Amino acid sequence: MERYVVITVVNLVMASFVALILTFAARPSVIVLMLLTATACGMIPLGLIIFCYVKRNPESKGEDLMRFDLGMNRQAINIELTEANKHGNGGKKQIELPFFSFSSVCAATNNFSATNKLGEGGFGPVYKGVLAKGGEIAVKRLSGRSGQGLREMKNEASVIAKVQHKNLVRLLGCCMDKDEKILIYEYMPNKSLDFFLFDPTKRMLSDWVTRLRIIEGIAQGLLYLHQYSRMQIIHRDLKASNILLNKDMNPKISDFGMARIFGENELQANTSRIVGT
Repeated sequence: MERYVVITVVNLVMASFVALILTFAARPSVIVLMLLTATACGMIPLGLIIFCYVKRNPESKGEDLMRFDLGMNRQAINIELTEANKHGNGGKKQIELPFFSFSSVCAATNNFSATNKLGEGGFGPVYKGVLAKGGEIAVKRLSGRSGQGLREMKNEASVIAKVQHKNLVRLLGCCMDKDEKILIYEYMPNKSLDFFLFDPTKRMLSDWVTRLRIIEGIAQGLLYLHQYSRMQIIHRDLKASNILLNKDMNPKISDFGMARIFGENELQANTSRIVGT
């Protein structure tokens, strides 16, 4: 709304400026010349104000999360991975990480309402988001302790988004607005593994066949992170609450690579070239 107000003000000033020029052309006078000069001088600071407004309000930029198409995004990622496999690490087919506006993130999460809150991890609370077409997402609202600037964080998030595996939670996009740093993930309807392991009422829902499949999936995800991904990532905080389960009870590792985003590089000397969380 504020953006349209600014545009309207600019249009009014420009219209007044043109009217003064036409008046001066038809009837030259000292007064009209003074008004013309004053208007021209006034447009310079107005232009600076508008420039500062746009630069300081990232909300005016970014895609509308509510209109985000999960199906199209998944198809684009599959195309990228296919091209990367054809050309190796040098594949040139790249999909840029979507950047969403803060207002659309608020709309998807009902203004981060308590009813939408899924839980809270070491990096901040997580909320459920619902898109216009009914798709569901998970929104991680990062705490303020991140040591990264906005540009650095977006770059790191883009790198993490390219780490794709069936047993890793997929990063869909991000949002950065002033002090807000938000990551958008695919939604896992069956919560986390600890919910089934330690809740007495849910423990019997997972049989040994399912548990074995979960163990195998976790191992496959870790093997990919350690050995086959484009960059080596050591998780450093692998626990049951960081193993999320999709609708078919297949495991997906979450929170990998968070140390890159938070700028935490305090690793031991013998692993100084490996960054993870």
